[in-house]
Amino acid sequence: MIKLIVSDIDGTLLPDGGHTLNPELIDTILKLRAKGMQFAAASGRQWASIEKAFEPIKEKIFYLSDNGACIGCCGRNLYAYTIRRELMFEVVRDARAMGLEIMLGGPDVAYLDSKDEVLYRLLIEGYRYRLERVDDLLKVEDDFIKASIFHPTDAEKAMVELRERYTDRLKIVVSGSQWIDFSAPGVSKGEAVRHLQEDLNISPRETIAFGDQLNDIEMLGRAYYSFAVANARPEVRKAARFQTDSNVNDGVLKILKGLL
Repeated sequence: MIKLIVSDIDGTLLPDGGHTLNPELIDTILKLRAKGMQFAAASGRQWASIEKAFEPIKEKIFYLSDNGACIGCCGRNLYAYTIRRELMFEVVRDARAMGLEIMLGGPDVAYLDSKDEVLYRLLIEGYRYRLERVDDLLKVEDDFIKASIFHPTDAEKAMVELRERYTDRLKIVVSGSQWIDFSAPGVSKGEAVRHLQEDLNISPRETIAFGDQLNDIEMLGRAYYSFAVANARPEVRKAARFQTDSNVNDGVLKILKGLL
């Protein structure tokens, strides 16, 4: 029997930067929960952004936010993996030298010093981040769990040079076509799912997971019933045991309705 459902958001449940879930998905999650199945949203997004997307049921789901750097439920952080400030500031300086925008994520608030209004609106209106605009990221006094570099067209290309500099010190993943995320070593959606499975005493055989991007592969490896949506990258489709319809055609919802 399935006891845990884990799904990515952007590119899997929603278009990138979207925020309005199909109301039928919310209703289906509630029905599955009544049958003893827990739901976890696993995303590169900040936990506040996840809660806004799942507003009607935000107190009834788990969130594995910031690519697994933060694990929580009901508005409470259960785990948060921080990164040394000096290392985060080094990433900021490198991003600036490459002419790229960067955002630093704290456990509760993300910080941006970009003057790009389009990017700012994407984060506030699209992803619905809890975001603080500052004069200089290097002067922010907070703990950090993630750095996110924004590239408007090809994040993966920009990642090649950065991977060589940080591969031994940070976990680096492409999180969609426009974002490169830096987390503490060992942090991943897959590791977050493992923590949740152990806490809930749920096995991979009792887990179903859905994803579309490279940062979802380790998560899919923690579920026997691993699904790639039809619009997933080839690497993700190869890693998953099964495939469902695309995000825009409610592929995840179709599988979840089948569980009922």
